[in-house]
Amino acid sequence: MNEQKLPTALKPKDYATDQEVRWCPGCGDYAIVKGVQTMLSQIQADVSKTVFVSGIGCAARFPYYMATYGFHTIHGRAATIATGVKLANPDLDVWIVGGDGDALSIGGNHLIHLLRRNVNCQYLMFNNEIYGLTKGQYSPTSRTGTHSPSSPDGSIEHPMHALSLALGAGARFIARAGDIKIKELIETLKKSRLHEGTSFVEILQNCIVYNDGVFSHIMDKAHAKNAQIHLENGQPMLFGDENIKGLRLKSDCIELEVVTIGEDGVTMDDILIHNERDKMMATMLAAMDAPDFPVAMGVLYCNPAPAYDLQMEDVMEKATSNKESLQKLMNSGYTWTVD
Repeated sequence: MNEQKLPTALKPKDYATDQEVRWCPGCGDYAIVKGVQTMLSQIQADVSKTVFVSGIGCAARFPYYMATYGFHTIHGRAATIATGVKLANPDLDVWIVGGDGDALSIGGNHLIHLLRRNVNCQYLMFNNEIYGLTKGQYSPTSRTGTHSPSSPDGSIEHPMHALSLALGAGARFIARAGDIKIKELIETLKKSRLHEGTSFVEILQNCIVYNDGVFSHIMDKAHAKNAQIHLENGQPMLFGDENIKGLRLKSDCIELEVVTIGEDGVTMDDILIHNERDKMMATMLAAMDAPDFPVAMGVLYCNPAPAYDLQMEDVMEKATSNKESLQKLMNSGYTWTVD
């Protein structure tokens, strides 16, 4: 009697291709691709049912480095093509990868409709606050005053908050992670994959050539504890070196403020508890920025709703169950004959 061999567990390297990685040395994308490959190995994702779709930009080379199916598409249209992939084969696990320019500038229109439709896929937006591939022009997320080839005297535009936009477009899952925080990144990606519907994850990513250190005041070890707040559903929103700083609502208006336990009569009872289903709170968390507030990391909002592709399956099934002839359908309703 032959012994049945157990399937061999896939390792992170099994999700990597033999393609030469063509990012600049030190780019944050290296850490992200390793994090994604590790996450896929931890959940033992089926490579034959996994698809990565990208647009144009540095981040868009992602599908080349994943030993799965993939599409390197056109600028800003990754969300549209990914929607088609999911509708054509709902069993596929679809991941979209794009930078802040690809997602929020030329692709902004497609992104908001993906989010409002709630197609069951994951959108990973690498935010380095610059156009890297086309040599450093300022992007929709670049801060006011950013000096670049397209703004030598400093950008005068107000930056876009990606997560705020996502919420406004009707996103049911938004999260934020960082390129060098691999453990937290992996856990956030796992949560995004479990969500039914569109998951939008902003990943703060360093561009070592054109915008080096733009997140150093948030991500560097010396500042991270005071500059970041890691959210856990059902847990107090605390941060800081000693974990005694926290968030509470002001007494005279619906605004957040940073307080310290033990100062001015502040106790643990004053600290807000994170509720992933609270959209109003998520809106305030998404807008927080240094130095006045810590930057919210982890899952800010998760409130599932029926996915578009599953509803479309029902629509298609109903439509195809109609056995009437095409000729009869064409001649029904408001029709007329022209002599």
